Amino acid sequence: MKLLIMCEGPNELKIINILLENQKLKFSSDDLLGLVPYHARQIKSSAAVKAALNLYPDEVHVLRIGDGQNEKLEIPSAYKDKITLVEKYCTKPELEMLLIISENLAAEYEKVKSKTKPKTFAKANIRCGRRRYDNSTAFYEEYFGPDCEKLVNAIKAYRQHNGSHTKDEHYLAELLK
Repeated sequence: MKLLIMCEGPNELKIINILLENQKLKFSSDDLLGLVPYHARQIKSSAAVKAALNLYPDEVHVLRIGDGQNEKLEIPSAYKDKITLVEKYCTKPELEMLLIISENLAAEYEKVKSKTKPKTFAKANIRCGRRRYDNSTAFYEEYFGPDCEKLVNAIKAYRQHNGSHTKDEHYLAELLK
């Protein structure tokens, strides 16, 4: 059995890759379909995911990682018998919450969250060196890449900070060792 990791966006993919590179997840690249996580929302729209599924003969579990994930994963009929489990791992409300928590600004954000999205708050308040947060994958790499423990701590704190989730969703913290 292999895991197919499908990340909603490039920033989620970067976070998962940082965690993988630093051996902070319950699994390693060897456990992954194609040995890598993918930036893909749906199987049918990703040639790389379809190619990996076509090459692998056995059972696959899908882990979807993203903030919204309101859309249901459509499993093409060719893969219905191969894909035996689909789980969602949520980063909602937004991935920027990890930055806000890392900067110890969660209490400050709570005061304005009814009228300010995490992305807007992060753009106004988060810096890495002299660089202001710009919603780029490069920013996540510069911010968390050199200090994976900062990322792990933010993910764990996020779970406590965020409260409940639906029965069909899991927190990213559940994937940590």
